[in-house]
Amino acid sequence: MSDLRYEKKGHIGWITINRPKQGNTISAEAISLFREFLDQAESDGDVRAVCLTAEGDRIFCSGADLGGAMHAPPEEKQKMFNAYAGLLARISQFPKPTLAKVNGHCLAGGTGFMLGCDIVIARDDVKFGTPEVNVGLFPMMIGALIFRNVLKKKAMEMILLGEKLTAAQALDMGMITRVYTGDTFDDETDKILDTLAAKSPIGLRLGKEAFNACEGMDLEPALSRLAEGLQSVAATKDAVEGITAFIEKRKPVFTGE
Repeated sequence: MSDLRYEKKGHIGWITINRPKQGNTISAEAISLFREFLDQAESDGDVRAVCLTAEGDRIFCSGADLGGAMHAPPEEKQKMFNAYAGLLARISQFPKPTLAKVNGHCLAGGTGFMLGCDIVIARDDVKFGTPEVNVGLFPMMIGALIFRNVLKKKAMEMILLGEKLTAAQALDMGMITRVYTGDTFDDETDKILDTLAAKSPIGLRLGKEAFNACEGMDLEPALSRLAEGLQSVAATKDAVEGITAFIEKRKPVFTGE
């Protein structure tokens, strides 16, 4: 059985962490497959958004497979760490909308997967945290994403204490975007995915590319880059269709051109 599963449902590509008996930990195979599935979703013009979730309803991801990784030779460990870092960058810069459906506890390295996504939907009873300090480690690579999503004081408190947070606390910190009860979680997530799939694929891609390019820029060059981005979006057939549909008071039919 594969450590990661990919399937397409309508216009959504679903990537599912598939190691429930191991706490959906991250294996070297999972990292490799993740890159492969993202490439597949990006190249498929019929896929308009990607949803990351996990098998089961107890743990979304509990981090690295320490039993396998920590006993490997130093060069093998570094290779896996580098691969994980590269995967976080790939998720964060993915050109199509990404959504993490957090259907179980999300800890340690799983936090990186979650924070790399554009939207994070969580069930109200799940817990979050970076417990690496409790076993003598430190959440290194995911720190780059934590500090891009959370205020420094709150981030350092979470990292240094290694305590678990509730979904409500994670929402308040800005780590996640929405929280739903178990009886509405699946339906509400599907509604959001349907909404993403109904948008202009090329408009969202060009917008994400522009925003990613501007991260860390000074104000004036960022505004200049975004003005260029708007010109690119405005020149698409989808933009013409969207404006025409608005004037004609109908739903637009986007083709991604």
